[in-house]
Amino acid sequence: MSLEESEISAHAVKVNSLLDALNRAIFGQEALIEQVVTGLLARGHILLEGLPGLGKTELVKALAKTLELENKRIQFTPDLLPGDITGNPVLQETENGREFVFQQGPLFANLVLADEINRASPKTQSALLEAMQEQRVTVLGTTHPLPSPFFVLATQNPIELEGTYPLPEAQLDRFLFKLEVHRNSVATLEKIVLNREIGVEPVVEQVINRSELSEITAAVRKIYLPEVVANYIARLVDATHSGQSPAAAAIKFGASPRAALGLAAAAKARALMNGRLNASFEDVAAVAVPVLQHRIILQYEARIEGRTQSDVVESLLAEVPRQALDLPSTLKSA
Repeated sequence: MSLEESEISAHAVKVNSLLDALNRAIFGQEALIEQVVTGLLARGHILLEGLPGLGKTELVKALAKTLELENKRIQFTPDLLPGDITGNPVLQETENGREFVFQQGPLFANLVLADEINRASPKTQSALLEAMQEQRVTVLGTTHPLPSPFFVLATQNPIELEGTYPLPEAQLDRFLFKLEVHRNSVATLEKIVLNREIGVEPVVEQVINRSELSEITAAVRKIYLPEVVANYIARLVDATHSGQSPAAAAIKFGASPRAALGLAAAAKARALMNGRLNASFEDVAAVAVPVLQHRIILQYEARIEGRTQSDVVESLLAEVPRQALDLPSTLKSA
């Protein structure tokens, strides 16, 4: 079923109200908030990286309040076990005698804040894989579905900090976005000092309920993706592999097909947020860095030279033309 322009406009107004509410709660992070909302509307999980104290946790809590979602927080530590987040069978007295009854862990929520995820061991980190991909957990051979919608917003400290473990590549690939949280400007710090107190959370109003969120995310999936834009996505992801472009010389391993699907979903979400019925080249370019940067592994030489994954993705965007020269004329004019 196609979308009407009036329907898209109504959804865009709601989303803009959501952005306004979040910006009133979190100061000086307008671009970050817009990217987080884009990822959420694309039904993706998001990884936030930055130093402690920059408001990553506050942003996630504010998001849960504005969307009327049940949220739970998991503080990842080196001694955290997989069962501590998925849940465990517990021996209890029942009508049939003593039986093992599954007790749900903190993963059973609509929005899960995985705080400082890279402080947990790889074994515990990998317990999130099935939950993030399949929206279910399996404990002792029994599968338990997770609530819908289900989002993981994880925070991590830069890997250079002591006591952190790098996330496995397979788990990184499950995050739609990786977003960098930067320090505040002097003006923003002044605003925080004048309007916030330690230990007092900002007042956040609910803007969108679960039903409305479901309608908006369903509308995102119906946004039209022109064939020329899909071709651009395919060529952009292909260019991350060695030998496909000059910038790819810095890349050891390129992005997976999941990255192409993520680019398409995020581009559609951005189009809806801007009140448009179809995704564009500009939408793809705007979300390319957060979608691709954590899905490529750089060569050792590139890291020694100080190049970052985001720098390489920016180079790819500059090198890959938006329209392929060998496309049929019917598509070029579409």
